Amino acid sequence: MINNQNVGRRGFTLVEIMIVVAIIALLAAIAVPNFLRARKRSQATLILDDLRMFDSAVSQYAIDNNKATGDTVNFTDYRVYLKTGSPLYNTGRDLFGNVFPWYNPGGASFATAVVDAIPTVHPNTFSKLSDVAPSDFWSPYYN
Repeated sequence: MINNQNVGRRGFTLVEIMIVVAIIALLAAIAVPNFLRARKRSQATLILDDLRMFDSAVSQYAIDNNKATGDTVNFTDYRVYLKTGSPLYNTGRDLFGNVFPWYNPGGASFATAVVDAIPTVHPNTFSKLSDVAPSDFWSPYYN
C-alpha cells in the first residue's frame, strides 16, 4: 500500500536542485568575465579602426587639396572623407567621448588635424582599455 502513494510523486530532491544551481553559478562565473573582456577588446578594436580611418581621411584630404606636411586641417574639411553615420563622423570624438584626434607632441586642438602627423589614442581611452589592449596593440598610434 505504501508504494501506491509514492507512484504519482516524482520530482527532484533538494540536493539535486542545489547541485544544478551550483553548476550554473560556476559556468556564469567563468563566462561573465570572458564576455566583459571580449566587449572591451572589441571597443579597443573599434577605436583603433577609427584612428586608421581618421589618419586616412586627413591624408586623402591633404592629397586632394595640395596640403603640405605640418599644415593644420579643420574637422569640417576632412569630415567628408570619413564614413558617414559613424560616431567619428557625427561627433569627432572617440567611443568614450574623448577628443579625437589626439596629438601628444602637438597641442593641436579639437577639430584640427596635422597633415602627416600620426594621431595617438587618447590617454583616458588608453587607461580604460589597457588591460585588454596594451601599448603594442595600438602601434603606431601610441607613444
